[in-house]
Amino acid sequence: MDTQKSIKINDNLERNVSGFSAYVMVIGTVIGTGIFFKPQAIFAATGTASLGLISWVIGCFLGLCGGLIIAEIGVLIPETGGLMTYIEKIYSKPLGFMVGWAQTIVFYPIRKAASAVVFGIQAVALFGLDQKYAIPIAVGLTLYLFFINLSGNKVIDFSISIATFLKFVPIVLIILFGLFFNSNPEPVQILPITVSSHPLLQGLSLSILASLYATDGWINITNIAGEIKDPQKNIPRALTFGLLTVSAAYLIINVAYLRVMSPAELASSATVGSDVALKLMGELGRKVVAVGILISILGSHTGFTRASWRVPYALALRDWLPYSNWFAKVSKKHQMPVNSGIFITVITVTATIFLPNFNVLTDIGSYVIWVFYTMAFVGIFILRKRWPDAERFYKVPMYPFIPIIGVLGGVFVIISTTIYQPGIALLSIALVLIGLPIYFYKTKHAKSDTSVGGIENGK
Repeated sequence: MDTQKSIKINDNLERNVSGFSAYVMVIGTVIGTGIFFKPQAIFAATGTASLGLISWVIGCFLGLCGGLIIAEIGVLIPETGGLMTYIEKIYSKPLGFMVGWAQTIVFYPIRKAASAVVFGIQAVALFGLDQKYAIPIAVGLTLYLFFINLSGNKVIDFSISIATFLKFVPIVLIILFGLFFNSNPEPVQILPITVSSHPLLQGLSLSILASLYATDGWINITNIAGEIKDPQKNIPRALTFGLLTVSAAYLIINVAYLRVMSPAELASSATVGSDVALKLMGELGRKVVAVGILISILGSHTGFTRASWRVPYALALRDWLPYSNWFAKVSKKHQMPVNSGIFITVITVTATIFLPNFNVLTDIGSYVIWVFYTMAFVGIFILRKRWPDAERFYKVPMYPFIPIIGVLGGVFVIISTTIYQPGIALLSIALVLIGLPIYFYKTKHAKSDTSVGGIENGK
């Protein structure tokens, strides 16, 4: 069997993340801003409860399909770098580089900036501050989480676990009061399926892209695969049960939202979670939920920060970045890729200051990452054929139907976004392609027997 023979990476990070911590990371990373803020974009695109809920179902289902597919690939290739490593080994080094570059320059900084922006907006609303303080607070959050992640995996695991537990406080409160203690519930019309804001296909496209942002983040667990204990068992368990938990929470809370506010009201609310809480529980309830939302964003941002640091680190291990030795440096005390973290933090802060539009940021990030997700989904068929005798501790259920659904869903996202949001598509593609000259320059001047940060060229 010729598995993984193209390159061997000697990762300097320790396997000290438990299976439970991996499960909590999936939940804590996925549930962040989207559950409280993306209903606005979804119901603005659809205009109706029926199509809005269908968009949430599709987004959650595609996320679950993606997690199940990636779990099998992650078990076969349990290395730091996640998606980048998978694309590299399935297809080619240039494509692997493009994934890592896209995640380093576009996906993670933009995703983290979007979370920071809504954290700032929510914070100034909670404390009655002037809107001019929203961006400084957002920048402060990113810098704070830099130091949290610098403290090591134990501190990160503890922070994510506490935040994940506390973030369910606003979710549970909204669900309980919205469904069971609501004195004036709104009617929720499921059938017939209608759309009022846009033509059906356009409304579905825009709303699904928004829901995919809210359900994204599950891939982050694979970025730290090289640090997870017993990854063959713990990666698929964390992804499967984590995404099932997330999907249930998303669908139930959106029904609760619709029992409190009409689709039109949700579409006009920039802070859905807080506005729903105000109607249900008054000013005190709004403040309690707002604090919970801040904690939710904090937990998700922590998980994204942790995952993001591993990508430039993995690129540097392959000597694919300028100053790779600098990017590949690991702090001796806490075993963290500190310099890669500094680089990601600088780009995140820059995006926060100069691109402070939440929905634009999230659409760019979702489009970029789903191009490569779709390639990875196709890759499961390639690996089944290329490595038929590989020991698979986990196999994606209902093969090949789940991978086919994942591929078709990804193709729909890519094509529909390109048609209905060409500006987002062009900007995303341009940001990814500018990295290719760097790759070709580095590989052209690299010696075949060079090793950087633990790289060994395979035979």
